This record gives sequence, C-alpha cells and structure tokens, in this order.
Amino acid sequence: MKNKHLKDDTECPAPTGVLVLVGGAEEKNGDADKKESTQMEVLEAYVKTIKVQKPTIEVITSAGTADPEASFRAYEASFKSLGAAKVNHIRHDAREQVDINELKERINSADGVFFAGGDQLKLTSIYGGTELMYLIKQRYIHNNLVVGGTSAGAMAMSTPMIYAGVGRDEMIAGNVKITTGLEFLRDVCVDTHFVNRGRFVRMAQVIATNPSAIGLGIEENTALVVRNGTDAEVVGCGVVIVIDGKHSHGSNITNFNDEELVSIRGLQVDILSKGEKYTIPQMNPPHK
Repeated sequence: MKNKHLKDDTECPAPTGVLVLVGGAEEKNGDADKKESTQMEVLEAYVKTIKVQKPTIEVITSAGTADPEASFRAYEASFKSLGAAKVNHIRHDAREQVDINELKERINSADGVFFAGGDQLKLTSIYGGTELMYLIKQRYIHNNLVVGGTSAGAMAMSTPMIYAGVGRDEMIAGNVKITTGLEFLRDVCVDTHFVNRGRFVRMAQVIATNPSAIGLGIEENTALVVRNGTDAEVVGCGVVIVIDGKHSHGSNITNFNDEELVSIRGLQVDILSKGEKYTIPQMNPPHK
C-alpha cells in the first residue's frame, strides 16, 4: 500500500533508459585482427539499444590517464561506422572544471552517454554529486537515455564500487577497497576484465561484506545490457559471472587486522553467456 505521507517526487520509478555495462577490451575500429573477432558486437549492441536513427553520443574520457584524444577518436570512428550521426567528447581532469552551463544543452540533446575506461575513482571523485551527473541520471530515468560504460566506466555505475585490491591483496580479508559509485545500480557491484584478470576472489569479498548486494563480473569484449533497472541480457563473446551472497556463511571477512586469507562458504554462482538473461534482485528496491 502506498504511504500517504510519501510525495510522488521522492519515489524512484523504473528507468526508461538502458545501461550497457562493458567488461573492457571491447573490439573497436581497427581491431579486426583480434582473436575471437566479433565485428564490434559489443559497441554495436550499445548503438542499437539507442532507438534513434543516427543518434548523438557523448563520450566521457575523464577516467583515462593515457591519451584521451586517441581514446575518443577510436570511439568516434567506431560509433560513426555503426550509424551515429554525431559523437562529442567530454573530458575533465578535476571536479572544479565541471560546468553544467557548458554541457546542459549537449546532455539534453544526447541520445547516449558513454564512459570510457581508466580509473573509476576519478569518475566518482570528479562527477559524484554534480549537476552534470544529476542531469544524466534524470535523462536516464525519464527520457530513454542509453548510458554505457567500459572497464572503469562500467565499474563506476555500481554501488558498492571496487577501487583497489589486486593480486595477493584480494585474498587477504579486508584488503579489497570499496566506496560509493555513481549509483546507476544500487546494491550491485560491477567488476570488469573478470576472467582475464582473475578477479573472482575480490568480488566474493565485496559480496560477503554486503550480502544484500549482487556481484556482476563481466569478461572482456562482453557486455550486460540492463533494461528497467533490473532486466539484464548478455552480449559479446565472453561470460558474465553472477555472485549472490544471500546464503553465505562461515566468513572470516571481519578479521581484517590479522592478515588472514579470506574464507567464505555458501556463495551462489551463475555463469551466463551470450543471450542469457538475468533479473537483478531488489532486496532494497530502488524502483516502484
């Protein structure tokens, strides 16, 4: 029953937009010699999800630390070859550079926004709580905006968000670091390059400390397309590994001062390949 004291503007409806979460290393123009060539299947899925002929796409390269112009040019060429009419570049290196007045018209005119890879902590520290991010979310919720992200750009979509913990660190209780992501998905942790870089244990740590959350580990050149905030489908040539900790037990995750290797029992794991569908459970429902 609806709470009569709850105002309509405080409710969070199911988004009309779509999320496309890419596991990194997706094929782009010029990658035809790649093993397991898919002719840009992942980026094509992103563009096709935008139900507009000749869409306008804003590419955000702020997470990257290498050559942002080269990164943008690769996406520009790829998206245009897949039918985009216009591909624009957004880049900020510091929070104080973000000016909504410069970008408001562009975001309102965009059909898609795509976050390139790099460092997810840069994305949250630059854009978290800004008017720019608020506008992107509003358009995603109410105006069919398709929001994509690859590698760090996909990891930043989630909450909780991993920002550190690799190698032996991920096996030691408490050594995986998490923070609040950009919250396009709540109670969902996204990790990328998942099989290629062996990131299962660090995701298991996150889920053991947040058992109401679901872990989505997305392999390279693979994507999870999420509609209505909950209905997901796998595209691309790899797998998505789902880790559910609702029934986990026997964890020593709180013994983080003892440098112990982590132990967790009772995790539920699903492995999903191309075409498989998955409904993200709503333990703390963000949508109606």
